[in-house]
Amino acid sequence: MSAAVSGPGAARKLLKGSSAGRSEPAHSGGSGTAGVPSPAVPAPALVFRKRGEAYTAEDMADDAVAVMAALGWESAHLLGVSLGGAVAQRVALRHPRRVRTLTTMAAVPGDVHGLRTLCYIRTSTLARFARLRFPDTPEGAVEAGVAVSRLLASPRRPFDEAAAREAAGRNPDRGMHDQQAQSRQIGAQWHGPPIEALSRPALVLHGEDDPLIKPVAGRVIARRVPGARLVLLPRVGHEIPEPAWDRIAAEVRALADTSAPGPAAARRD
Repeated sequence: MSAAVSGPGAARKLLKGSSAGRSEPAHSGGSGTAGVPSPAVPAPALVFRKRGEAYTAEDMADDAVAVMAALGWESAHLLGVSLGGAVAQRVALRHPRRVRTLTTMAAVPGDVHGLRTLCYIRTSTLARFARLRFPDTPEGAVEAGVAVSRLLASPRRPFDEAAAREAAGRNPDRGMHDQQAQSRQIGAQWHGPPIEALSRPALVLHGEDDPLIKPVAGRVIARRVPGARLVLLPRVGHEIPEPAWDRIAAEVRALADTSAPGPAAARRD
């Protein structure tokens, strides 16, 4: 779930040749291009995990693997941001043979639910989102994207409104008005193992200035996942800003380049 504000540039950085000359695919746990996750979600679903019909977190993980299968990828280096980070953790738990490496960014632990989620969320930011009102039109979606980007940006870096507006116009996120879809995704319940069971090489990225998900979430993930490495990004909020592209790409590529490829993947029955 993301509102694209940084455009394809970050993805191009990630896909640039590594020291080993590989050009493996990277899967983003969010939708759209690399960007800032949209947190315009119903707070009750976030905290109490209210479910929308029969949609589970397992379904979301399986959907990601189905996309990989459709692309002909037996395995991939996974990168998930915000909700996508939790989804990527769950993919690695549920389909470890499909995952070469796991990078989770600006995310909560993939196995938390209910009131346990609340300790990682800045409720003051949720309150600000609740006050945002924009018409359900393409123009309103652009204005909403700019407003969300501003709220999620690091206060220690000048906000580039022109870039945010250009990116929001390129890929306006109409999903902010779809409360049913938001509840269905955020409220999807995880019934699988804890993240201590993760077995793939893992990197945890988190912005030091994240105004939505507290950096302690990244510290907890890194502590609980065996062998995971934590990188706190200075002057980064709940976003992937252009000044951080080189650092993020270098960290992800280093993980990929120094990790042996995972075993050949088999499709789940």
